Amino acid sequence: MSGDESLQRRHPPTGFGPAPDTDLNRIAEQVEGLTRAQGRMQALLDAVLAVSRELELPVVLRQIVSAAMQLVNARYGALGVFDEDRAGLQDFIPLGLSDTEHQVLAGVHPPHGNGLLAHLIEQHEPLRVNDVPHHPDAVGFPAGHPPMRTLLGVAIGVHGRIYGNLYLSDRRDGKPFDDQDAAVVLALAGAAGIAIENARLYQQVRSSTEQFQRLLLPTLPDLAPFTASAVYRPATAPDHHLGGDWYDALLLPDGACAAIIGDVLGHDLTAAAAMAQTRNMLRALLYDRLTPPSLILDRLDDTLHSITEIPVTTACLARIESDVEGWRMYWSTAGHLPPLVVTAGGRTRYLLAEPGVPLGVDTRLPRPDHTHPLDPGDTVLLFTDGLVEHPERPLDAGLDTLAATAAAHVGLPLDALCRTLADHNPGDGHDDLALLAVRIPPPGPGHHQDR
Repeated sequence: MSGDESLQRRHPPTGFGPAPDTDLNRIAEQVEGLTRAQGRMQALLDAVLAVSRELELPVVLRQIVSAAMQLVNARYGALGVFDEDRAGLQDFIPLGLSDTEHQVLAGVHPPHGNGLLAHLIEQHEPLRVNDVPHHPDAVGFPAGHPPMRTLLGVAIGVHGRIYGNLYLSDRRDGKPFDDQDAAVVLALAGAAGIAIENARLYQQVRSSTEQFQRLLLPTLPDLAPFTASAVYRPATAPDHHLGGDWYDALLLPDGACAAIIGDVLGHDLTAAAAMAQTRNMLRALLYDRLTPPSLILDRLDDTLHSITEIPVTTACLARIESDVEGWRMYWSTAGHLPPLVVTAGGRTRYLLAEPGVPLGVDTRLPRPDHTHPLDPGDTVLLFTDGLVEHPERPLDAGLDTLAATAAAHVGLPLDALCRTLADHNPGDGHDDLALLAVRIPPPGPGHHQDR
């Protein structure tokens, strides 16, 4: 081997040798940048999914702010949503403030859209400011507001309609917001606009649904000498706002008071329509027949089976009338929860008795009748399971809570009593609820004569 050949083997050409440290560092930086970009893209996708899966508007709004803060590592975030006329803010959701800062700013009106925010409102373009206090358009913060140095703001809208603006302030690393921050928040804002539009449409549908449901329920007539009140509350769970809970009360031709509570299985238009059919048929049967409640329920079951198809339905039918000793209630149930009697003195008793089968199960099975004496001033409560059921607690716990609440507030007028029981119900809101209260006339002349 010659000397030149030996030298060539020891010192290969530069183009084929190991890469200098600067090249390795550049490659490492590129890989790190790609990793960060991939991580941010995944975070953006996660944020879009989190925002899009919600339907309740307050939850959607808070989710948008929280997701944006996480994407750019911001210390503070806020979302202002315009009202329908764009005359002001319908909602303003600030996040990142401490409890003390929240308390200090509790009475402060939300931003009016002046100064820096006016640019975002008018131009609908992303806004980045590196030194908010010294910006010529800054109007300052109210007393007690935490200092904020940097700002990133984007408009939120869809289909050319602006719903509001998202504001972020102060990256936790102390650096100003950059182009990548603006790009990722702008991408989130597009999904946020759709989420807000969906949530508002959902609210409109729910409101229309609740109105439709209430139109199907009766306005209680004058039941003198009895007094009565009822309340209905739709379920709060998504897609459960239309239900089959119903009630009715009426004076019969012989002077007795009929009280009914029922629950059609389901949470859709079918359940609501079946509820209306069942209630109307039962009212007609009550006027036509003075037979015991069990026979009326049997006749209702036969009629429904013959002329229509309805889902399984539970019901409790009570007939309250005077007798020589005072008042007496006859009742029969079709798989429904028992009535609750609350005395004027606050004693409570569930009328536990053998239940009959629900409507729509088997028309051949008879339903038993039951009877219970009532004293002047007693209150009879009929209710659906949505008032007392909770998936994480036994039914008896819900029934005990209802009885205790009723005993503590029995002195209220019936309207107030029903509202209180509905407001403090032990259920979890997954089901709609109905409650009917009938109060026996107080003692006095002329209250116990047959009519």
